[in-house]
Amino acid sequence: MKLKLLGTGTSGGVPVLGCRCEVCQSDDARDKRLRCVLLVETEDSRVLVDCGPDIRQQLLGEPFRRIDGVLITHSHYDHVAGIDDLRPYCAFGDIDLYARQDTAQALRQAMPYCFTDTLYPGVPLLRLHEIRPHQSFLIGDIPVLPIEVMHGQWPILGYRLGALAYITDMKTMAETELAYLQGVDTLIVNALRFEKPHHSHQLVEDAIRFARRLGVRRTIFVHMTHQIGLHWAANGRLPEGFEFGYDGMEIHLPLV
Repeated sequence: MKLKLLGTGTSGGVPVLGCRCEVCQSDDARDKRLRCVLLVETEDSRVLVDCGPDIRQQLLGEPFRRIDGVLITHSHYDHVAGIDDLRPYCAFGDIDLYARQDTAQALRQAMPYCFTDTLYPGVPLLRLHEIRPHQSFLIGDIPVLPIEVMHGQWPILGYRLGALAYITDMKTMAETELAYLQGVDTLIVNALRFEKPHHSHQLVEDAIRFARRLGVRRTIFVHMTHQIGLHWAANGRLPEGFEFGYDGMEIHLPLV
């Protein structure tokens, strides 16, 4: 199973509009962060986790072939605003979207033209599936287990995909969820910045503590703001087994 981080930035991306800090002016490609999207591929299947406003740009460099499913974590703009841009992929057939009930309802309200009995020509052809935490399913040969995390006071979804756990926009997780992550090898998880607590996102220290509780072999941080610092310098502040992800980073894992 090949994983590719198509975006690793927080809601505003990096560089930030109007900012002149050293990160936003950096020439290092690893300091340029589009909004968070994960591409998961096997020989037979292809899945996106989230589909934000940069998705057209993110997919231009990828082979043009079928997308078997899109897993949505929650309905914030930076995670769903690119769904309409998937319409060229409907040449391969309808696209299956998976989301919890409240997120599915938000998508129907935001894109009513995609979810009516009478579709006008050219709209993306989407099949919206409402899913629940802990009810596993397959997309092609990729096993999917939704888990519940708290985005502040809002329950949203993270996903376990075989040996991988992918969690973004988490502040906390209930103790009862930890059992569903036993045996995970690699954790991709949000870490907004080093300092200045946020009401709905983890800081780096929180994310390190969470990963150590799970006992994973490797942890990769995503959903960073420019306040994380220059990529090379920020990575040097992390303990062994932890690293900041960057746009275009690839990870290879066994399917199960």
